[in-house]
Amino acid sequence: MTYFLYARKSTDDEDRQVLSIEAQLVELRDLAQRENLSVVKELIEAKTAKKPGRPIFNDMLLQIERGKADGILAWHPDRLARNSVDGGKIIYLVDQGVIKDMRFPTYRFDHNAQGKFMLSIAFGQSKYYIDALSENIKRGIRLKLSKGIWPQWAPLGYLNDRPTRAIVKDVGKAPFIQKIFELYSTGNYPLAEIREKMNAAGLRGRKGLPLSPSQIQIILQSPIYYGVFRFNGELYEGTHEPIITKKLFDRCQVVMTGRARAHVCAKHFVLRALMRCGECGRMVTA
Repeated sequence: MTYFLYARKSTDDEDRQVLSIEAQLVELRDLAQRENLSVVKELIEAKTAKKPGRPIFNDMLLQIERGKADGILAWHPDRLARNSVDGGKIIYLVDQGVIKDMRFPTYRFDHNAQGKFMLSIAFGQSKYYIDALSENIKRGIRLKLSKGIWPQWAPLGYLNDRPTRAIVKDVGKAPFIQKIFELYSTGNYPLAEIREKMNAAGLRGRKGLPLSPSQIQIILQSPIYYGVFRFNGELYEGTHEPIITKKLFDRCQVVMTGRARAHVCAKHFVLRALMRCGECGRMVTA
């Protein structure tokens, strides 16, 4: 009997306590050697199993259906499925005799009615864990919003404070954010020029990369810098320390609106579509 060795770990929260890919491979290789199992191929996937659509997993099942292997080696059933579609697919292939065996270092699977029943329970527990985790995360977000706490990764100019689970002013970057608003509010500096000034002064984004003009624009449109924030279309009064005043923010919005109107108007010329070229006959435009 031959096996595919399958190891999976995603970067999502549900895999925080799961063994690393390397640790899974060590245990699975040890299991294969200890029980004298023939491994056709080792498959590694770094993708969440919350939803169907893992390419390596799907290809593995397809290859098993084509007779390339008889069974699967995995660290635990939750490495194979955390959703009802993938779990149901595995149980169906076991029912049909396509998957003839499955081995786990942390779980015993017997190819009989009781074994398939227990496997379905294991898959159900994995899905329940994901569903419960999702509800807990949503509950935590709702609690943060009710307290005026930004619930996600801190925007540029702020830092995530672990003890309070809130955001605090980044004393190194907050002055740059304030300078961006001050420069733009004068109406004398386009986004590209502000970007050049900030990059030359040493301001960098989250990954240490220089900011783009579009990122400067996002900053200028973010009310979080004067003390409120939007989340899922709703506006919340934040408890974090503002970097700028609302008056300065509003001045920047007036400048941005004026630039947008000027940009639109510049595309409409009074004398367009009135003259044709004497040689080619095409319309002359600005």
